[in-house]
Amino acid sequence: MTPKEEFISIYTENIKRGGADKLLEYLKKSDFFTAPSSTRFHGSYEGGLVQHSLNVYHCLKDYLSRPRTKELYGMDYSEETIAIVALLHDVCKINFYTVDYRNKKNDEGVWEKVPYYTINDTLPYGHGEKSVYILSGFFYGDDRLTREEAFAIRYHMGFSGIEDKNVIGKALEMYPLALALNVADMEASYYLEGSSK
Repeated sequence: MTPKEEFISIYTENIKRGGADKLLEYLKKSDFFTAPSSTRFHGSYEGGLVQHSLNVYHCLKDYLSRPRTKELYGMDYSEETIAIVALLHDVCKINFYTVDYRNKKNDEGVWEKVPYYTINDTLPYGHGEKSVYILSGFFYGDDRLTREEAFAIRYHMGFSGIEDKNVIGKALEMYPLALALNVADMEASYYLEGSSK
């Protein structure tokens, strides 16, 4: 099964709220399944974004299934909530990267043009907040993101974000799912996909 097929399978099996079908069509028409996850760090290759989203999903499922996690935080989230926050936390990266070229010496010492990813942010609305904004266009009314889902996606970067650290700390304290998603995102980014992988 390809990463795209796995993503669609998990998505359609778990995400049932109104707007999910239109959101999936939007993802299919966008570059979500071919985009990288970063320009040079984790997932900096074609398809890196969908692979990263799957990795975060599996890390989050694992983290939330640990008895100690449940004991400490009393976390018990629906399969739909887990799928939404993990699979869709980085929809802000849709149509965000472009390919450009630079000169680089090859192994023989000859200069050649090589492709690389660069950022072309056509909707400069931050990171986590942009994902919440995009998702709010599909999940609305009674099917909108819950407050905890929205905060989890908004603050999934944790303390690596640029916001006031007190605000981040308060959000992670108030919404355990935000902390769990941050842990899963960091585990996927640095241990499963790190730049040395």
